[in-house]
Amino acid sequence: MKGKIIILSAPSGTGKSTIIRRLIDRPELRLGFSISATSRAPRGEEQHGKEYYFLTSQEFSDRVEAGEFVEWEEVYPGTCYGTLKSEVERVTSEGRNLIMDIDVKGGLNVKRCFGDSALSIFILPPSLEELERRLRGRATDSDETIARRLGKAEYELGFADSYDEQVVNDDIDAAAEKVADLIKAFIKSEVISNK
Repeated sequence: MKGKIIILSAPSGTGKSTIIRRLIDRPELRLGFSISATSRAPRGEEQHGKEYYFLTSQEFSDRVEAGEFVEWEEVYPGTCYGTLKSEVERVTSEGRNLIMDIDVKGGLNVKRCFGDSALSIFILPPSLEELERRLRGRATDSDETIARRLGKAEYELGFADSYDEQVVNDDIDAAAEKVADLIKAFIKSEVISNK
């Protein structure tokens, strides 16, 4: 049986990557991670084929033209992110449930494409002030980049109500458990409806 799709979206710094890391190896969830493609350069210890497929702007454009993406978006001027069709197929054909860490527009596009076979979850920060504190605590971005991320976060929060579920990350352990519970319920309901 093919796996299902779980979409996680959130403003940068909200904790969705940490939540995914905590859930990815839980056997009852049967999760496989979707590695997104991006035209940005790696940050810190990021590696090609692990956190992202790092493509040049030209490579990204060529793949868009070839129809190789399920979804893609220019998230920041000159910086694109997207999900390759080959990634969706790679994970779901193995019977694993694909967990996608993607931006809000991409998440909504995937949900439209896959309908009830996809569960969309939006991770919310407790507040914009807390989000700023988390971004500054990373010590990976300039003040200008943090300001840009906060502006984008305000915009992205406007899409939260379009997602199937919302989880506030004011405690990472509790947020991860809430997301796990939502995924378990989704998988169970899908199994029942496929009988």
